[in-house]
Amino acid sequence: MFYLSELGKRLKEAREAKALSLEDLQELTKIQKRYLVGIEEGNYSMMPGKFYVRAFIKQYCEAVGLDSEEILEQYKSEVPSVYSEEIPEQLSRVQSRKTIPAGDSKVVEMLPKILAVVLVIGAAILIYVLVSSYMSKPDSADKKDDKQNESVGYGKSEDFDKEEKDASKKQSEETQPASDEKNEDDAKKDEPKKEQKLAVITSSGKNSTYELKDTDTFKLKVKSKGSPWVGIKNGEGKLLYQGTIDKDKSEEIDFSNEKEAVINIGRAYETEIFVNDEKLEYSISPTEVNTQLVTIQFTKAE
Repeated sequence: MFYLSELGKRLKEAREAKALSLEDLQELTKIQKRYLVGIEEGNYSMMPGKFYVRAFIKQYCEAVGLDSEEILEQYKSEVPSVYSEEIPEQLSRVQSRKTIPAGDSKVVEMLPKILAVVLVIGAAILIYVLVSSYMSKPDSADKKDDKQNESVGYGKSEDFDKEEKDASKKQSEETQPASDEKNEDDAKKDEPKKEQKLAVITSSGKNSTYELKDTDTFKLKVKSKGSPWVGIKNGEGKLLYQGTIDKDKSEEIDFSNEKEAVINIGRAYETEIFVNDEKLEYSISPTEVNTQLVTIQFTKAE
């Protein structure tokens, strides 16, 4: 039976201060729960290697808000030393140049020359197209002027009054649609803007799900009233923020181009969530359930 080491006690106290269970920590760090237990108990013999011991401790520290370098230095007597030969082969992704086939090497050497030839040919084609287009414009202009000159005759003065009336009529017809379009624009401006709808869909245990619609923007702000730990991901599981937010500070992220936001909160009673400046009301009492997982599904307005 193993007992908590000094390092393990320090890490466990930091985890419990964040109101994180071992399951929560496993989800944040992607380290198996049995290894997390081994770190807290100082049972490093169960680890796959000494390299993993230090790596797992660093990830544990970062998840609970501790300085990993400081912790490893302070408790270096408890942490196994790491030698270069113990680093697993799968971590090395460097490929020796000797393994590159000779044929591929020749292709790589020739690639800059091929690209240079392609660029020269492309530039020549572009210049030819531009010159041809420019040369054809004067002929078209001359033909247009010739036609206009031919249409001018002695009868122009006799038809002057008729042309003037036709022009006046045409101007009147063109003005009318413009006026109608202006009235339509004014009517659209007077239409009341739709207000966003933010409503809870489901809530169970520590999990709650909300729906945001009738808006084309989704700006999330998480504000601290104490020192809560917060993790924020998008719908694809990408971590966008993780850490402790100081009192009266906030973290803002624009989710307008996302379909979902997932907020993992360590102390819900010290945390306020705003969606486009509208305060989200917890469906689960934050004083009763401290650790909460809030999901907001976003449907952009058409």
